[in-house]
Amino acid sequence: MSERNPIRLFVTHAFAKHADWLRVFEYLENASNFFYVNLSDPEAAPAAGPDGVHEALRQQMADAETVLVLSGLYDDHRDLIQFQLDCAGALDKAIVAVEPFGGALEMPAAVRERADEVVRWNDRDIVDAIRRQARHEDTQRWEVIDFP
Repeated sequence: MSERNPIRLFVTHAFAKHADWLRVFEYLENASNFFYVNLSDPEAAPAAGPDGVHEALRQQMADAETVLVLSGLYDDHRDLIQFQLDCAGALDKAIVAVEPFGGALEMPAAVRERADEVVRWNDRDIVDAIRRQARHEDTQRWEVIDFP
């Protein structure tokens, strides 16, 4: 992975810029030496009904190396997120699921079962999981604790 060869990433959405959707990109932008291309476009909502919505999602997801599932969207947009999970499976995409933000809600079982990897809201965990699932890169990072 480099600036010339970024990871192609699709992040689940419900054709609206949800707080979690915006937050995940803040986390990704703060990660050092992590280069990606965002293939998801929540503002590209087609007006052609459910079939148009599904086709738009398929097209957005087609070139992705990894699908990042924001499980906090599942309860409010169950059918749409379930379709994106099914589509990722049909397209043989690796799935990284992010637990609901804040830890107050439990990860939906339907998301947990389909995920190749589940991570917390931590920029390091998210980036490392994407690298492992997209390119099979292991960062082998160590936690460093400084004592005063």
